[in-house]
Amino acid sequence: MRIGELSRATGASPRSLRYYEEQGLLRPRRDDSGYGHRRYDVDAVDTVHAIRALLAAGVPTGLIYDLLPCAQGPGPQLERCAEPMVREQLARVDAQVAALTEARDRLRAVLDMVG
Repeated sequence: MRIGELSRATGASPRSLRYYEEQGLLRPRRDDSGYGHRRYDVDAVDTVHAIRALLAAGVPTGLIYDLLPCAQGPGPQLERCAEPMVREQLARVDAQVAALTEARDRLRAVLDMVG
């Protein structure tokens, strides 16, 4: 399928699909038309759904690159190989939440000092 078809099938814009390709997350082949149009296999739909689900969960593209070999189906459903990487990302997010909570509490304390 071509990029427009993949875009319609997944809801991802062609620009996003090209970005996924630049990041090494999506690997189209080029046709022999002389123009080198991108052609995607049918399983690219599941790959794009997995990429979008992981992005929505706050997973950076570098980690998505590492996780994609563990993704199966449109969920994504991740195999056991993903668990250590996801746990590590969760720990990073937990640390960020703690830092933001502390910053929020400090800002509230500053507001309490306002006249």
